Amino acid sequence: MPVPIRRVVTGKDATGKAIVMIDGPANPRVRAETGIANTVLWVTDAMPPLVTQRVDAADQKIGVHPPPNGTIFRMVEFPPEKEVRADYQLRLRLMREMGLAPEGPSREHPRDAGMHRTRTLDYAVVVAGEIDMLLDESEVHLKAGDVVIQQGTNHAWVNRGSEPCRVAFILIDGKD
Repeated sequence: MPVPIRRVVTGKDATGKAIVMIDGPANPRVRAETGIANTVLWVTDAMPPLVTQRVDAADQKIGVHPPPNGTIFRMVEFPPEKEVRADYQLRLRLMREMGLAPEGPSREHPRDAGMHRTRTLDYAVVVAGEIDMLLDESEVHLKAGDVVIQQGTNHAWVNRGSEPCRVAFILIDGKD
């Protein structure tokens, strides 16, 4: 199981005073085949976003992509590659079922089954551990504290280490 994430959400009461609306553990979803834990922390569906919501914007079923003109803030915990139960073909099928695939020449035979592209601007912050970001023909080793700004490119995440790696992602709906 992933390390619990405490989520504190503020808002305003009826008089306009700042208050804590939510303070508690966020709910992770773990995919058994890959061991990847995905914790959605907040979702918006407009730009600019509404900042007076009184509901839990993370309490909804959402895929990888944010809503049109929206955002998703999530934490993902990647287990070490040696602990992933799914083989290449199963992982490739799971990615396609989620509507994720790379584009261009690597679409039919990606270098990693997790290779995909989203039409988003992504801010990624490695919070704990180490991970490799694979691109079409290169890769970058990242460690805690490193930041990636990804502009709609093919990529995959591989944890070749021995400890889980936690990455915070903010995906913003984009256009080509």
